[in-house]
Amino acid sequence: MMSKPSILVARAIFPEVLQSLEQVFDVQNNQADQVWSADELTRRMQGKVGALTTGSERIDTALLQANPQLRIVANMAVGYNNFDVPAMTAAGVVASNTPDVLTETTADFGFALLMATARRVTESEHYLRAGLWTKWSYDMFAGAEVHGSTIGIIGMGRIGQGIARRAAHGFGMKVIYHNRSRLSAELEADCKATYVSKQELLKSADHVMLVVPYSAESHHTIGAAELSQMKPTATLVNIARGGIVDDAALAKALAARQIAAAGIDVFEGEPSVHPDLLKVPNVVLTPHIASSTVKTRKAMAQLAADNLVAYLTRGQALTPLNKLPGPAA
Repeated sequence: MMSKPSILVARAIFPEVLQSLEQVFDVQNNQADQVWSADELTRRMQGKVGALTTGSERIDTALLQANPQLRIVANMAVGYNNFDVPAMTAAGVVASNTPDVLTETTADFGFALLMATARRVTESEHYLRAGLWTKWSYDMFAGAEVHGSTIGIIGMGRIGQGIARRAAHGFGMKVIYHNRSRLSAELEADCKATYVSKQELLKSADHVMLVVPYSAESHHTIGAAELSQMKPTATLVNIARGGIVDDAALAKALAARQIAAAGIDVFEGEPSVHPDLLKVPNVVLTPHIASSTVKTRKAMAQLAADNLVAYLTRGQALTPLNKLPGPAA
């Protein structure tokens, strides 16, 4: 009887998904949900042909060189800035992610964060909980209009398009966008979206939404210079990745009321948050939960698991980020 291939599940996942993997593989799990150091992750990878990871596990040259037996790493996320994909390709290791299954849920949350930011939900709740609400007043926590305003979306992939449809069809918003490549005329019509330059978007938008993937090129897409181009009444929402926004510059802009407010789900160096962001009242802060519904997170975990099974048993991952020949039979 042949022994099962060995894999690593690097963070806690849904027990039923773990059980499905145990039917096929010899699984080392981490249901204690410890966040391992790079050295510990490298050690735990020893002898494993596959791994299921989250955004907290960095797959780089050092780890790959120490684990030449590794064949596939499946990320339980659509983003993969924790992967050095060229190094993985050079090492003959498949990288995979979980696109599509979180698109609508993340778009929902992007809009939730926009609404909370524009309408000052967090700020007003803190005020109420502190016992400061003693009377009604005409301008108490008067926020920014959402319906009928202009939303500028930077990054017009699946999630950006989902936000655009909600904005245009649900809230009667004017949608402008900036992207590395322009959408087809059909998609623009479906989203009721108009392509503009980044500079025009920053100048014109009442609400700026960031949905761009993280890369060296997109690092600090929004910094001090970009914030200075926005309207003083505008809001900024980041559901993309930490590093897309210069968090220090954002904190300064918020403190100076250079822009009205921000909603931030992702941070540079998370789970650490820039301390100055914690000091300003006009920001809504959430701990990277844009895809966090039970249904969607289960679908993400299952797709990551299915990628491992598909590649290691049939030679073809379902949602690969790089193209490699299948494993030897």
